[in-house]
Amino acid sequence: MGEYQRETLVYNITSKLESLEPLSSPEPYIYKVPDPLRKLNKEAFSPQILSIGPFHHGDEKLQNMEKHKLRYLKVLMEQAHKTLEDLLPVIEDLEESVRQCYAETISLNRYDFLEMILVDASFIVVLFYRISLRGAAKWTNDDKILLKPWLVATIQRDLMLLENQLPFFIIKKLFDHTLASQRGLPSFTKLTFNYFKSFNTQNLPSDPEPSILHFVDLLRRFFLPISHSPLERIDEEVKHVYSATQLDGKGLKFMADHSTETEHSLLDLDLDYKKGVLKIPHITLNDITEFYARNLIAFEQCHYPKDARVTDYFILLDFLIKSEKDVDLLGRKGIMVNGLGNNDATFINNLVTNIAYSDMNTKYYEICIQLKKFYEDPKHGWLASLRRDYFGNPWKATSTTAVVILLILTLIQAVCSIISIS
Repeated sequence: MGEYQRETLVYNITSKLESLEPLSSPEPYIYKVPDPLRKLNKEAFSPQILSIGPFHHGDEKLQNMEKHKLRYLKVLMEQAHKTLEDLLPVIEDLEESVRQCYAETISLNRYDFLEMILVDASFIVVLFYRISLRGAAKWTNDDKILLKPWLVATIQRDLMLLENQLPFFIIKKLFDHTLASQRGLPSFTKLTFNYFKSFNTQNLPSDPEPSILHFVDLLRRFFLPISHSPLERIDEEVKHVYSATQLDGKGLKFMADHSTETEHSLLDLDLDYKKGVLKIPHITLNDITEFYARNLIAFEQCHYPKDARVTDYFILLDFLIKSEKDVDLLGRKGIMVNGLGNNDATFINNLVTNIAYSDMNTKYYEICIQLKKFYEDPKHGWLASLRRDYFGNPWKATSTTAVVILLILTLIQAVCSIISIS
């Protein structure tokens, strides 16, 4: 390499090094979904009608909602008696803080970025406010369009996507600057809890206000136990657990825990090894379950790799469910309500495909080890065979009992005969 070429190469590399942006601080928490997860189901991570935040901003197929968002900005200004000159400084002062929340460099210039934040945050504030006033006479013609059942469901789905988020603090800041002073109106956190109330199955309280990163972070909190604290993780991969039908064949009893709605998280699995009972909270599988689960798993993979409780849960389900027979078994036990129209096990299996998995929380790890031990214990196989072959139904149980009684009576008669002879 000649001197000129070497100097050119040094200059090019130096320019690239100098153009590197410093790593965001604090740690970002809004991510683009990693490609290995995205390619399994692109629709599960892509908004259908509503763009929020920079990642899908400007997408042509989402432009129909832009006018509705602008109208809601106008509604907010009228409702709060504020002008754009009043609102822009609220956003402007926090621009850099908002940019740092995204794990990707945002290419939008300052003006476009601020406009996007203001329009998107205003839309969410007014939407949550309007939803809380269902049945009220204050709805506009736009409300009647946006609050049609199918649109309500689709908008909510789009607000549950990891790539379709604004930081919670900036939306709350805008709400506090506009509508918070209105008499009788709850806090923005309470409005948010109300909007996602169907997912808050444990009735997690909104007061005192929890620290929320964004809507996906809140949905994950709804999933976790109320008294959640990070569990230690075993740095060892569980490579195999026997399926539900295999364990059932060895005598393990599967029981549905229906207390989930008021007392326990969906993640609260419990194994009583001595009694041979595995309790699993009731879960319903449907289309929204997949969107919900995939985005929570993606968020944990990016942000909570050392507290991936939701990911652990679906990995354990993946071990237990290997075929349609497993889905059918858990359905018959009342553990799983399948709203997908079939017993295809690939729904669960595909959720954890391409997951970077090398450890598991201590509780689930111990359950996996105990389940393997239960299946491989010869005693459980013998007892299960005895129950199946001789006590599998009332007729078998009756005949088996009669034979045993007959044998006992015969033995007693023989003993008595021996005693009388002696």
